[in-house]
Amino acid sequence: MSDSFSKPGRWVAAALALTALAGVFMFLVKDNTPKGEVRTVKGYIPWKKETLALAETLPVQDGGRVKPLATYAGFKMLGLHGARSMKIEGDDGSSYKLTPIAWLLDSLFRPELAVKLPTFRVDNSAVLEAIGVKPRGKRDRYSYNDLSVGRDKLAELTQSYENIEKDKRDVLQTQTILLSQNVREYEELLGHFAFARNGVLLKNFGMQGASDQRADLSAMLMTTGEIRSQVGAARRKGLPVHSHIQSILDQFQLSISYAGAGPRLLPPLGRSSTWAPTGEIISSVVSGESKNPQAAIQDIKQLENLVHAAAENEAEFSKQLTTLRDNVIPRTKERGEYKHIELEAKYYRANWFLNALVFFILGTLSAFVMWAVRHRLIHRIFTWLTLGFTGTGLILSIIAIAQRCIIMERPPVGNLYETVIFISSAVVLLALIVELLVRGKLALGLAPILGTMLILLARLFEVGDAKDNMDPLVAVLASNFWLTTHVITISLGYSSGLLAAFLSFIYVLMRGLGLDDGNRDLQRSLTRATYGVLCLTLFLSLVGTVLGGIWANYSWGRFWGWDPKENGALLIVLWTLSILHARLGGYLREWSLHFASLFTACVVAFSWWHVNFFSIGLHNYGFTSGKTTIWVFYSFMVLVILFGVVAMVAENERKKPSIPHQPND
Repeated sequence: MSDSFSKPGRWVAAALALTALAGVFMFLVKDNTPKGEVRTVKGYIPWKKETLALAETLPVQDGGRVKPLATYAGFKMLGLHGARSMKIEGDDGSSYKLTPIAWLLDSLFRPELAVKLPTFRVDNSAVLEAIGVKPRGKRDRYSYNDLSVGRDKLAELTQSYENIEKDKRDVLQTQTILLSQNVREYEELLGHFAFARNGVLLKNFGMQGASDQRADLSAMLMTTGEIRSQVGAARRKGLPVHSHIQSILDQFQLSISYAGAGPRLLPPLGRSSTWAPTGEIISSVVSGESKNPQAAIQDIKQLENLVHAAAENEAEFSKQLTTLRDNVIPRTKERGEYKHIELEAKYYRANWFLNALVFFILGTLSAFVMWAVRHRLIHRIFTWLTLGFTGTGLILSIIAIAQRCIIMERPPVGNLYETVIFISSAVVLLALIVELLVRGKLALGLAPILGTMLILLARLFEVGDAKDNMDPLVAVLASNFWLTTHVITISLGYSSGLLAAFLSFIYVLMRGLGLDDGNRDLQRSLTRATYGVLCLTLFLSLVGTVLGGIWANYSWGRFWGWDPKENGALLIVLWTLSILHARLGGYLREWSLHFASLFTACVVAFSWWHVNFFSIGLHNYGFTSGKTTIWVFYSFMVLVILFGVVAMVAENERKKPSIPHQPND
């Protein structure tokens, strides 16, 4: 192709690249910047790093497994706040960036400050207007105090909207219900230690005319045997329970209710029992069902000491927190449930995938320079930089996945979030292998781009889902053998299918914009690479689908049930099989092969992601929202195919021999 065509093509490619990078940069800034103005929280005093470190690895039971308190805090904050950090200002204008564990300690032990924190992310200001709260902006974050004015109206609207079928609710109704759920969930955190702060009020107890007194709940629990005796005696005689006793019982019940939710902080004594909410422990002592009431009361007393210390000063709080750790950690270790707690805390502190994303972005930048600059030395330098940045990002991703496997004690893929991080690593690795075989610098440059896209997708999904993806799997997936064979093989099939499509994207963009200068060897090399990756896609998808059928027969008693997820996997097999047969039969030439390969991305996206929107079938896990993104992806791939068709037609027209003009006789 002529230079007159290739130069504008390079400018178009550069503009597309800069636009894409600007979009990534804007996403990262938006993802890490609080919405609205930074809140000033009067009287706020930040926790010391030593205190936060003590709290981070405190074991708690939540979501069916024992995890660090820091993990519980991270996902709780992510669900309510939409981020794992919160920026506020103190009285003197000092800025504080609250980590999840700092926010949780405020919520549990300093509720008078926590209600001022901008905890709630509200994406639709119409919800606030409906409950009588003045919006700060279209999308912003609000404190519990901000929302308290409309609390009653929020509950009223939620009750009416919950009577509407889920599929028939509009956006306003859905988000109103979500906000109400978040507010109730936060109220459970704020009130979890109300039993320790309030104690038990003894009204006119003892001598006539005596003033009211407050006693610790743990002290009153010591008297539950006597209280039960008095209640039993009164009932046997058909007499009402004495008002003083009834008041204590009512306050017991209130304490049980307050502490009935939230993290399970107290490991049971012995291996046979299960972790119970604090409220349930209190209830077992009150009812006399506790097997070891003295130990249970001592546990409650430790929590009370912790709460009382938080009201005094941080030094005393740290001391009591250390005492609690010295009690619960040995018990957790004795049960064999503490072995991965510290590793998990380090995993989240390291933020492996965010760091990998940084290196993939750097790799993407250096890849563009590598492709654009023809000076031999500069080209070589940026080739090695691209390889170095991409390899570092891949290594960080692999370390993260390996640590997750150790923590979960299972293979790396068990839910939709894990497919994203696994496929992101796999597709980068496959691209580097293709580069090793082909050595055209195209697969090398494509690797960090795909890594960036998929890690961004993982972050978007994690924020939207806001669930701990290390929690135990649904029963049907609880098989390490089949997770290792079927799920990993299918995920590798998705990876290779996406890689083939984006190799074709490079081909279409390169040839359509004249970036290859008509280099037929480069074109054929890229076509061979795409064909080989499509063969790998067929092999992995076919083997993975057959293994899935065997697993289905083992678990559900049938090999095939036309489940949407099964149909999606079959579509990949049939589509890639059709491409390879058409290529062998001569029906698909170079351009056509790449058009078909591009559409493979749509087939893979449908099988991997889109079928989760249907909410039907035995694969009833991993359903998610965010349907707009998938349609944007489909539209983009179709536009690339159409661009390729136009470029192919234009190229063929240019290649037609011109007919010389015949002069008239």
